[in-house]
Amino acid sequence: MGYLVTVATCNLNQWVLDWEGNLSRIIESIHQAKAAGARLRVGPELEICGYSNLDHFHELDLYTHSLEMLHRLLLDKSTHGILLDVGVPILHRNLRYNCRVICLDGKILLIRPKMWLANDGNYREMRHFTPWMRPRETELFHLPKMLAEVQGETHVLFGDAVISTPETAFGAETCEELFTPKAPHIDMALDGVEIITNSSGSHFTLRKLDTRLQLIMEATRKSGGVYLYANQQGCDGERLYFDGCAMIIVNGDVVAQGSQFSLNDVEVVTATVDLEEVRSYRAAISRGMQAAASTAKYQRIQTPFELSSEEDDADVGMAPTLPMQPRIHSVEEEIALSGGCFLWDYLRRSGTAGYLVPLSGGIDSCATAVIVYSMCRIVMKAVEEGNQQVIEDVKRVAKYKGEGVLPKTPQELCNQIFTTIYMGMKKQSSHETRQRAKGLSAAIGSYHVNLDIDDIYEAQKKLVVDTVGFEPKFKVEGGTVQENLTLQCLQARIRMVTAYEFGQILPTARNRPGGGSLLVLGSLRGYLTKYDCSSADINPIGSIDKADLKRFIGWAEKDYDLPCLHEFLTAVPTAELEPITENYVQSDEADMGMTYQELTIFGRLRKLNKLGPFGMFQRLVHDWSIDRERKQDDDAPYYTPAQVAEKVKKFFHFYAINPPDDNRFDLRPFLYPPFWKSWSFKRIDIELERIEKKRASKKK
Repeated sequence: MGYLVTVATCNLNQWVLDWEGNLSRIIESIHQAKAAGARLRVGPELEICGYSNLDHFHELDLYTHSLEMLHRLLLDKSTHGILLDVGVPILHRNLRYNCRVICLDGKILLIRPKMWLANDGNYREMRHFTPWMRPRETELFHLPKMLAEVQGETHVLFGDAVISTPETAFGAETCEELFTPKAPHIDMALDGVEIITNSSGSHFTLRKLDTRLQLIMEATRKSGGVYLYANQQGCDGERLYFDGCAMIIVNGDVVAQGSQFSLNDVEVVTATVDLEEVRSYRAAISRGMQAAASTAKYQRIQTPFELSSEEDDADVGMAPTLPMQPRIHSVEEEIALSGGCFLWDYLRRSGTAGYLVPLSGGIDSCATAVIVYSMCRIVMKAVEEGNQQVIEDVKRVAKYKGEGVLPKTPQELCNQIFTTIYMGMKKQSSHETRQRAKGLSAAIGSYHVNLDIDDIYEAQKKLVVDTVGFEPKFKVEGGTVQENLTLQCLQARIRMVTAYEFGQILPTARNRPGGGSLLVLGSLRGYLTKYDCSSADINPIGSIDKADLKRFIGWAEKDYDLPCLHEFLTAVPTAELEPITENYVQSDEADMGMTYQELTIFGRLRKLNKLGPFGMFQRLVHDWSIDRERKQDDDAPYYTPAQVAEKVKKFFHFYAINPPDDNRFDLRPFLYPPFWKSWSFKRIDIELERIEKKRASKKK
């Protein structure tokens, strides 16, 4: 028996319910793995059907079609000669399971159901699947007739077991199981399993890769072993982006790593590993004693298939893959690449003509436009590299210069698929914001529309005057708060209708056959009017806070050579929904009663730290204390306890009255009791009184 083993993992850009497309990408990954000499291939979680099927997982059709695709895969002899670990949903004894199907040469060796299901954040696996709650136990799965005919048997093993080859053993864990305190790979490693596969549907969030890397590296740094991580990559039909980064780790060291962001539909990562290194690494006395004492023993399913051979060991041209330094992008690069790749997937798969963004001259819409420009840069780089899938997609989308004529620069592509529109008001819109929008459009090459909505606004306002005999006025004209809000919201909603109108008609008006554009824009807390031009088809910046957005714009100014972005960074944030006078210019931060820096902190404490009003006050009254010692690099605000209490209350008041329509990531009530009368606010007042007494006693 040999000890040098070549293994393969992959990133696949699957698409929910794209049965034949998904199967084609799976087969292509197997072909690439075999061409690289691999004898074991692992793919992403639920790769047969796509991960983000949501409540389609309740439909029996999904399980039927999944098995039909598995049947095709087993019959395809071009996929034989390699051990396969494939993600398939399985209906077993009337329960739905998220499974790995381990197969070889057209035969199923084991169906391994997921044991610990992801159920936080965007994950809803407990809604759709049942966890396998019997560690290291198996039972028989009754094969449907079409699979039984291929298998030559009516049943296969179903449950938690491992595969034993002549030279080693490998076991599977799935995505979330890696993140649990007692992950399955621990007991597997102690029971002598040397190769562990992990099939994931792990979506992208900023700074997540470092955490994921540390967990995967730690999985084998303590126990030793070979770890193969596979993941989805791209937009598979949901609002999430899966960020790939398939990798192979040996004894805590990364030896191979795939891309985190890519337009490739199939990316296979291979490495040659030395099983003797695993055995030597595991020879530590303490590890050996724990392994000997462990009662967690796995059923081993035997196969004569060899992952290596003595002939391979005799090939001096074959050597273990050397460790490498893991690649981790900066936050700014993550925003540019994740947003760009997601938008391209959405565009090409939705069959639409392009995107439209209303530019306000502010940093939110600026960031969205720069992300679209980033998409164009990524696409053109892929075209230059000869990516045939991308080339075909560009030919379909970019048609203004004739069928099959490819753009030559990101700006050329941008002009064909991206429209920016500035919708001003003569009294409210400043020359500066209008020029910033125009300058950004010129720099990135977008097709730009510059217009004013005064006539529509005046006509709509006149409707109120003619109907009820009342003329609303702005605050600066002596109007009430309600009048002021009415007139601001009227402008904002006119902009939404106008944006969609131009989005639908512009491709036709520009003599491009086909459908309309998609509107994209967003912000964190939502300093916006409900159903204004931020109410879009896609919101690529909705989960990015202001601090990270500013970092991204600062980075893009230099990295993309867009000097015009500097003006966006230094401009005072303003909605420009009220008339500008000699004594008054509307300010976002003044309207909100908090700065964007403070808003970033509020958002992180509420969502990430899971703090309510009272808990947030308890935290910030210390973090922002005016009495705290001044330290270097401490840029947090300095406030009295009463000021902190007031700001926390304002944040939760606005938070309660502005619930998002699509709150799948932030599940919360649609209707709240008034926070100002709530016990949580009264509790803040009680704590504030106690703190003020303590401060007063210190001053005596």
